[in-house]
Amino acid sequence: MSFPNKRAAKNLRIYGSAPFGVALVHGGPGAAGELAPVARELAKTHGALEPLQTRSTLSGQLEELKLILELNADLPVRLVGFSWGAMLSFLFAARNPSLTKKLILVSSGAYEDKYTVNIMRTRLSRLSEEERRTVCSLTKILDNPKGTNKDEILARFGDFITRADAYDPLPGKSEVIECRYDIFERVWEDAQELRSSGEFLALGQHIRCPVVAIHGDYDPHPADGVRIPLSKVIKNFKFILLENCGHRPWIERAAKTRFYDLLREELRR
Repeated sequence: MSFPNKRAAKNLRIYGSAPFGVALVHGGPGAAGELAPVARELAKTHGALEPLQTRSTLSGQLEELKLILELNADLPVRLVGFSWGAMLSFLFAARNPSLTKKLILVSSGAYEDKYTVNIMRTRLSRLSEEERRTVCSLTKILDNPKGTNKDEILARFGDFITRADAYDPLPGKSEVIECRYDIFERVWEDAQELRSSGEFLALGQHIRCPVVAIHGDYDPHPADGVRIPLSKVIKNFKFILLENCGHRPWIERAAKTRFYDLLREELRR
């Protein structure tokens, strides 16, 4: 079975059959559901869990993820985290080493501030002048404390960012269930503070499982922001760069097959 199991809770979707030894952790924060295509594909060979983040603090999301996995996963679990979900999975593995068998970081955000300065500039350079104006307008609304309809605005903003992040995407629609600005704002604020202090990266010293990072060469999040910092703090670390690949490897024409082959290979190890 490759569709979500009806027994799953509101903050969890279940794919395939037991044992459920793989969990896919989505990005955002606040973009629940985006890993459904990956979960369906992996369910052909693995029982997979898709936890949906509903808590609006970093500590809350870590607590929620732990509870979901303890109740539903075959522990220790293999975590496949995407974007923000990769960073959340990193923290989870650092704080719960006995629950984590392997950590696969897909298109992770950077682990030190110095690697983030050009991300938005790169994205804007890939958009038309009209698109850039629209993105700037949406950003002003999101930054305004009195702004309204921020969930909808964040979804529109995300559409433009997704376009800028892709190298050569296959046709298809987003499977994000909903965008939650409150989750995005508060969780990312917590994460940025942790990263700026250096504590985020330092926590990697507590990770005991193998860690594999898969990253696209066209991803605006610089590969060096993952490869260099993590190679300093994690003993069993491997970095794989995908050619002609943006932020979401599973939608990329040239990288999709290679991405899934890598995932299956690493999940078997």
